[in-house]
Amino acid sequence: MDQDGDPSTGPGTTDGDGGGNPGSSHEQVQRSSTDDAMPGVPQEDTLEDESDPIPEDVQKYARFKKMDGAQYDRVNEFLRDRTYITAREWAIARLCADFRTETGVEMTKIGENLPELVPFMTDTYTPQAVNQARSSFEDKVRTAGATFLYGAMCDFFTAEELDDVMYEATEVSKFLLEVEGVDLAVEDELEAEERISSVMREVREASKELRESEE
Repeated sequence: MDQDGDPSTGPGTTDGDGGGNPGSSHEQVQRSSTDDAMPGVPQEDTLEDESDPIPEDVQKYARFKKMDGAQYDRVNEFLRDRTYITAREWAIARLCADFRTETGVEMTKIGENLPELVPFMTDTYTPQAVNQARSSFEDKVRTAGATFLYGAMCDFFTAEELDDVMYEATEVSKFLLEVEGVDLAVEDELEAEERISSVMREVREASKELRESEE
């Protein structure tokens, strides 16, 4: 309980053995409010003033603004239905890409300011937790990439089916980018889709030639 609400400091209360002067209760209250403060422990009214200021680049960070008011569980459910990653891994991966310097990723800054950077992340993270989420994202991308590429190369899909797979994957990826605040021009989208489809057709044809040469 705060000192202001502590009944032991009320008017007429005396110290210790009860032998104090009732008329000096005002002085006792004043003395108690100062003597009870623990050395080295900041008082509540000074905590806000002494807190570290939010870095300028964090204040200007404009990703995920479309997610204001979103709940972590809802975001996580959406991603789980369409990808292998969690909401935590998505947010951390985006931040690691945006807060990368010549010497590496600013994991301490990301972790300490996570609630300021991503609306649906409510807790701060240690640098170790940030690195763990980043590593988990990378592992899942590599695993999913190997799975997809094998599916494309083993002749499991027809060319048309492979195009459908690529289209669905591209649509989900574009949606996530748009939610992050990336402005995708229609011309750029079409060009990217055509380049991806062209590469996948080449992969399928090359893998077919490889299989036939080994028969």
